[in-house]
Amino acid sequence: MTAPLLAAGAVRAYIVGMEQHSLTLSPSAAARVAAIASKQGKPAILRLAVEGGGCSGFQYKFGLADAPEGDDSVTETDGVRLVVDAVSLDLVAGCVVDFVESLGGAAFKVENPNAAAGCGCGSSFSV
Repeated sequence: MTAPLLAAGAVRAYIVGMEQHSLTLSPSAAARVAAIASKQGKPAILRLAVEGGGCSGFQYKFGLADAPEGDDSVTETDGVRLVVDAVSLDLVAGCVVDFVESLGGAAFKVENPNAAAGCGCGSSFSV
């Protein structure tokens, strides 16, 4: 079952086969994913996963996906989809994925309300 959720701007979320959880892909992150996907000739689908490891216990892993899988949570912003597997979803429910550029570089950043602590670089967290 796919259930639409309307949010601010052009953000739509679809949850496939599970309870609805709030995930947001910012417009700047969507634009960056679209640019990367276009250069690589792939669909504009960003996969966010959580793995064990990193300074704080869990770390975020990003990559382009060819298509959502059956148990994925899917959020869409400006035609770009963010997909998260069911196992990772519990750790990132309610998060915002953004793309930030600064003097120190450019990176995808996860604003995670579930994280009790994180490392200085922002790539790992604990709950």
